[in-house]
Amino acid sequence: MLTNQVLYLSQADVASAGVTMAEIIDLLEIAFQEKGQGRVEAPPKPGIHPGGGDNFIHAMPAYIPGLNSAGIKWVSGFPENHRRGLPYITGLLILNDVETGLPLAVMDCVWITAMRTGAATAVAARRLARPDSSVAGILGCGVQGRTNTEALNVLFPLKKVMAYDVNREAAQRFARAISDRFQLEVIAVDHPQQAVTGCDLVVTAGPILKQPHQTILPGWLEPGAFASLVDFDSYWHPAAMKQADKFCTDDTPQLRHYQQVGYFQEIPPVHADLGELVTGRKPGRQTEHERTMTANLGLGMDDMAVAPTLYRRAQEQGIGTWLPL
Repeated sequence: MLTNQVLYLSQADVASAGVTMAEIIDLLEIAFQEKGQGRVEAPPKPGIHPGGGDNFIHAMPAYIPGLNSAGIKWVSGFPENHRRGLPYITGLLILNDVETGLPLAVMDCVWITAMRTGAATAVAARRLARPDSSVAGILGCGVQGRTNTEALNVLFPLKKVMAYDVNREAAQRFARAISDRFQLEVIAVDHPQQAVTGCDLVVTAGPILKQPHQTILPGWLEPGAFASLVDFDSYWHPAAMKQADKFCTDDTPQLRHYQQVGYFQEIPPVHADLGELVTGRKPGRQTEHERTMTANLGLGMDDMAVAPTLYRRAQEQGIGTWLPL
């Protein structure tokens, strides 16, 4: 370890390191096992909100002893950035040495955020979805729509994807890209119900909003289906969520924190968090007919599960730029 230098990894550097979605799912399995055993330190993320509205910049620290990982992500989400030709999510991650506290690396977090969020959906779906799930519905065809599809395709025998976006062109681009990459039948649909009813796996991946637009109505989600609420409850009518037999999250204390600042005002009781599901302390799916949901909030722990592997791969391949401390 070079104690007087830090490795900077750009977004392109991070993406080129070759860490696969399957590897990231495995890393998050370890992290949530650690969490379920009470060994992870990951406080609810504090945030600021420049410009008001649904803008946010969050600090997300975490320490995972089992992965020798400690650090923090400083990440922003500005829903109107698309009007400026800018990404919704941007930010940086700092990885620290667990023995000395020294910073080892500073890396762009956009690729990491996208991939680990999809992986967290997969970790939940492994416990909550039917193993034979083959039809996915994706509402919100941006970055998260793509990586959540990629992650579900790792674990499930996907054959068909129903894609909806308020921007019809975005849904069509998504359909072409996912069909070409994964050889799946992907259909861009005109109405959101077409990406929910008849689907085994449903992912809502629009912008995170304090005031949900409540598009998905009761009766749309089929008995036996699983839903991942990547955009919190933004897409969901409260009555539709209350039809869930099991409503889960990645971290209950953080969900309660979000409720205090205005999100998740009308949700069902929380059945379990992912640490409890992964360790078996709480049951996942128990019948073929249960409707199951997870509202994963995104934890700094997810990012820190991936960062050490990225750091090692970058060193092995000579990727990145060394900077003096």
